[in-house]
Amino acid sequence: MSVLKKSVLALTVSTSLVMATASLAQPASSEKHAVYATELRQSIFKLLGSNMGPLGAMAKGKIPLDAKVVEKNAVRINQLSLMIADYTRTDTTKFDVKTEALAKIWQEPEHFSKDIDKLTIASSKLIAAAKSTNESDIKKAIGGVGKTCGGCHDDFKEE
Repeated sequence: MSVLKKSVLALTVSTSLVMATASLAQPASSEKHAVYATELRQSIFKLLGSNMGPLGAMAKGKIPLDAKVVEKNAVRINQLSLMIADYTRTDTTKFDVKTEALAKIWQEPEHFSKDIDKLTIASSKLIAAAKSTNESDIKKAIGGVGKTCGGCHDDFKEE
């Protein structure tokens, strides 16, 4: 089976899992639960940011482009994208927790799931571009991941 076919199959399975998980959102049962769920959710996004930062710097020419680092970070972003639905399952909106997450995450789960899927797809494309070592393709694919991040921030993050 080709790499592309494996990627499409994995994406199809992961998309199904994300949609199934998103529909299982549950409200936090206590303030302690809400705080803990918020910390876990924020951890995923901090890891996404720490992997995206160097990619953005490479795309802008601030640091040398390194296809191996791009591939490693793209794999991590892809893996983290598959965890987002799990770590956003707990609706913390009824509690006063320190967060930039908007209530729309839980109010519009299908929209949020579609944005997660976009990140999974974009990061899969970045993995393939990194393996090609073609600088132009890599930079374009980094831009695709960045665009999905920004789109989700626009809709679901208080800024």
